[in-house]
Amino acid sequence: MSKLDPRAPLVLDTRELGRRPGSQRGVSRTVPAPADLGIEVLGVPEGSPVELDLRLEAVMEGVLVTGAARAALTGECARCLEPISDDVEVRFQELFVYDDQDVDPDEELEVSKLQDDLVDLEPLLRDAVVLALPFQPLCSEDCPGLCTECGARLADDPDHGHDEPVDPRWAALSTLAEPEQHED
Repeated sequence: MSKLDPRAPLVLDTRELGRRPGSQRGVSRTVPAPADLGIEVLGVPEGSPVELDLRLEAVMEGVLVTGAARAALTGECARCLEPISDDVEVRFQELFVYDDQDVDPDEELEVSKLQDDLVDLEPLLRDAVVLALPFQPLCSEDCPGLCTECGARLADDPDHGHDEPVDPRWAALSTLAEPEQHED
């Protein structure tokens, strides 16, 4: 585990809570989005503003972080590849266990830990945003997509079509059906 930088935008200092169960504080801030906050075709652009509204509460085992994040999304439609933009708002809650608490080795990977009384929100934010995104984002629910033969955008030309393709195995037979050209 690398050392957390207390000046990083998504790192919060919890010392003010004093490890007194029941003590809490609210935090509202706007931070720049970290890299790769999203999926391949839709995400929050790196560096764009992410609004955080958080409540940090000391409990016996650690610090409970409850909050919401809002950000603008950009990407492309999974069917027609047109640019799309939207907003995402996610809610999350995570218990960060004090680093001097004993944790069952079987649960070690599933437990978020405080590091020198610092909370790193980036993994929590990333998980919440990625899980909230649609698996295949669309520009509209009825987007017809692209033509499989030529790539034309079907929403621009609803009557788009092609002649029935000829199976290459039968192509030679089509010459038999053509009338012969005689030179006189």
